[in-house]
Amino acid sequence: MDIRMIQKAQEVLTDVISRTPLVKADKIHENLWIKAENLQSTGAFKLRGAYYRISKLNKDEKARGVIAASAGNHAQGVAYSCREMGIQGTIVMPKTAPLSKIEATRSYGVKVELQGDTFNDAYEYAKNLQTITGAVFIEPFDDDYIIAGQGTIGLEILRKLEDVDMVLVPIGGGGLISGIAYAIKSIRPQCQVIGVEAQSAASMKASLEAGHPVALNSVSTIADGIAVKAPGEKTFAICKEYLDGIVTVSDEEIAAAILALTEKMKMVAEGAGAAAVAAAMFHKVEDEGKKCVAVLSGGNIDVSFLSKIIELGLMTTGRKAVISLEVMDKPGNLEKVIHVVSSTGANIVSVNHNRIYQQTLYSKCRVGLVIETFHKKHIKEVLDTLISEGYEPHFIETSEDFWSEAAG
Repeated sequence: MDIRMIQKAQEVLTDVISRTPLVKADKIHENLWIKAENLQSTGAFKLRGAYYRISKLNKDEKARGVIAASAGNHAQGVAYSCREMGIQGTIVMPKTAPLSKIEATRSYGVKVELQGDTFNDAYEYAKNLQTITGAVFIEPFDDDYIIAGQGTIGLEILRKLEDVDMVLVPIGGGGLISGIAYAIKSIRPQCQVIGVEAQSAASMKASLEAGHPVALNSVSTIADGIAVKAPGEKTFAICKEYLDGIVTVSDEEIAAAILALTEKMKMVAEGAGAAAVAAAMFHKVEDEGKKCVAVLSGGNIDVSFLSKIIELGLMTTGRKAVISLEVMDKPGNLEKVIHVVSSTGANIVSVNHNRIYQQTLYSKCRVGLVIETFHKKHIKEVLDTLISEGYEPHFIETSEDFWSEAAG
C-alpha cells in the first residue's frame, strides 16, 4: 500500500464514481463540512473499493465469478461492478439486512443468499461457499485494493479543502478509514483523522487498546453498516499507525444526527453514514476553531425504519417525549391532565388511557401521553408543572421504553 496505489485507483474510477460534493454544514455544527457519499450512484462509498478490486481480476478470475459478504453497501458495490464488467456474482447477506439493501443488490442481477443474523455469520458462510465453488472472494474491507479505492475519498477531500484540520470517519471493519487516513496523512500529515464507532460495536477501539485485533462477542446497533465484530489485520495495522484517535457515539446520538441531516441539510443518511456527523454534533472531539469534515458514508436506509429513527432522534433532542402518570379514575380527571400539559405549550400527539391496570382496585388508572416539545428544558417545564399540580409523572428516557410506552 502506498499513495501511488490510491492515485491509480482514482484514475481507474474516474468514469465510474461520482466525485461527491463537500457541503458546508454550519446549520449542524460550526466549521463542519460533509463529504456526501450518500450521493454515490449506489448510495454509499463502497462502490469505490469494490469496483477497483474487481477491475484488478485477470481474465481467468473474472470467468470464475465472484463471491462477497455484506450487510448491504459492499453488496451493492460488488453487484454494480459485476453488472458493468459482465461478471457473475453471488452475494451473501445476513437475514437481518435492511430489505431495501437486499432488493437493491438483487436489482443489479447477482444472486443473493441470506444467511445468519450478523455480518460475521454471512462472511463465514460466504468463505465456505467460495471454497466449494472456486469463485474469487471480494473482501469487504481487509484488502489493499479495497482500501486504496476507499482512499480516493481522502484525495477528493484534500482537493476541495486543502487546509482541512480534522476528518471524522465511521469505522466498521476499517477499510474506509484506512484508505482515507493513508491518503490524508501522506499529503497533509498535520490533519487529524479520527475514527467514529457505534458504542456497542467498537471493535477497532477495543483492538487498538489491546494492541492487536480482537473480536467482540456481539454487536448491536442501528448502524448496521458498521456492526462488525472484528477489524481486519491490514486495516488494524494502518489504523494503529495513522489514526489520531477513536470516539464512540450512541444509537440515540446517531438517530439525532440522522434527524438533523434530514431537517437541516435535506440529506438522507443511514445509521453508519450519520455516525461521523453525530460525533461532531455531540462534541466528541476537540474541534473548536478547526475546519472539520465528517464523512457521510451512505444513505441506504429503509423508509419504514427511518420513521422509527426520526422518532428516536426527536426524543433524543427533546422534541418529543413520552410521559406516564397515575390519575384517579373519576370523571374530569383526564381532561384536567390534558389541560395542565397544554398550558405549558406542549402539543399532545396521543393519549393512552389504561383502565386495565394493576391499581384498578384502588380506583386509579394510568395515562400515557406522547407530546411534542421545543427542547429538553421544555420537557422539564412540563414535568415540573405536573408535579406542582400533585401528579407524579414518569418520563420515558430509553428508546426501548419509548416505543413500548408509545405503543400502549
